Amino acid sequence: MTQDSAPGDRWPDAVVRYAAFDEALIDLHLPTEPNGTLVILVHGGFWSEQWDRTHTRPLARSLAELGYLVATPEYRRVGGSGGWPTTAYDVEAAVGALPELLTGLGLTWNRIVATGHSAGGHLVLWLASRPVAESIELVVPLAPVADLVRADELDLDGGAVRLLLDGAPVTDADPMTLLPTRPDGTPAPEVVIIHGDSDDLVPLELSERFVARHPWAELVRLAGVGHFEFLDPRHPVAKIVAGVLSQSRGGQTGPR
Repeated sequence: MTQDSAPGDRWPDAVVRYAAFDEALIDLHLPTEPNGTLVILVHGGFWSEQWDRTHTRPLARSLAELGYLVATPEYRRVGGSGGWPTTAYDVEAAVGALPELLTGLGLTWNRIVATGHSAGGHLVLWLASRPVAESIELVVPLAPVADLVRADELDLDGGAVRLLLDGAPVTDADPMTLLPTRPDGTPAPEVVIIHGDSDDLVPLELSERFVARHPWAELVRLAGVGHFEFLDPRHPVAKIVAGVLSQSRGGQTGPR
């Protein structure tokens, strides 16, 4: 594992590599006054090659300014060398590699939360069903594609779900049917979804359906908020997101 530079890019403090393929990079945004929380921020863009992690850098930087250590993984996407399950496995590999990468840079944290916007929200919900989620205390999807079956029925972004799956069974990818619970019935990890009721790209209905199926999950409905406000650190929704990320729920911790 090596550290790659990002010449001419003022946003990340560092860019690290988690695998050998070209897209296997993670932006790191370092806090000046750490609050002890590592935030894994997964970008969206309907899983499409057209969108990469750079469009989330203002949000990542603003979270770092609030004390969060922010890691934004890149992954292979539809239209490039991604698609299901490669896209999801890349995110999982990045998260699995992060502890060693960060420790190697002398960075510390005591809790991990994962957040993602839109398709990135879908990916962190899927990630919550994987063994790597044992280290994650809280998952906070932002306007997520939380129900792939319904998203496909609605033909979101002109068939984005079909393009992602390319014939793979939706049950392999849909967090509606994948999320586990612990033996005592509590979720592993906790999930708090934040979604605006004016979202015309990923309707609030998808998150409502998810919470109806998983009543232990929490849904924060934001009146008058659309899809892209989550990416604007100047918008009032940014404070709401930061506040939810700060909620300690007694989950797993990382190195101190």
